[in-house]
Amino acid sequence: MATVTARHILVSSEEQCLTLKGEIEAGADFGEVAKLNSSCPSRMQGGDLGAFTPGQMVKEFDEVVFSGPINTVLGPVKTQFGYHLIEITKRW
Repeated sequence: MATVTARHILVSSEEQCLTLKGEIEAGADFGEVAKLNSSCPSRMQGGDLGAFTPGQMVKEFDEVVFSGPINTVLGPVKTQFGYHLIEITKRW
């Protein structure tokens, strides 16, 4: 079964998500942006979600992390929780 490690930033609006994505693409550190802006408890670890397998996250999140490119900031991804920026750090 596929496994990934990923980190994310969760915010309430698509606009904020796009703004933060622009900051990261301009050179801001993903982990620092997560600590300052994410509403998920994972913010304390820079957005790090650790390792997980399909079905452990909501469908929209799974679709991105198990098919998207590694080490690229992906999103906004809309789920029932809000808007996510996702960075897949490893997949095996």
